[in-house]
Amino acid sequence: MIARTWHATATVENADAYAHHFAAEVVPRLKAIAGHRGAWLLRRPAGHQVEFVAITLWDSIETVKQFAGANPDVAIVEPQARAVLTQFDPFVTHYEVASGFTQAS
Repeated sequence: MIARTWHATATVENADAYAHHFAAEVVPRLKAIAGHRGAWLLRRPAGHQVEFVAITLWDSIETVKQFAGANPDVAIVEPQARAVLTQFDPFVTHYEVASGFTQAS
């Protein structure tokens, strides 16, 4: 399994708009890709900004390419996200998931 991570920041005023964009636009697209295994958007206050970390899980790097294209290291940042973010990483980081679990609800 592959974990794809990405970082961004927004103003306090625009943070909710980015969180909404992720939930309403990004997550449904991810759910439609076979081999996508989950997504989390983490957030924390960082001074006068809000920092975000997006983590998505995938079966393989080939599956990631179904979302990201031929160069999976390039971040996919849509115009709606760019409009509310103050800074974002142009590249993502991929990790092989070595171990882990999720707690059943």
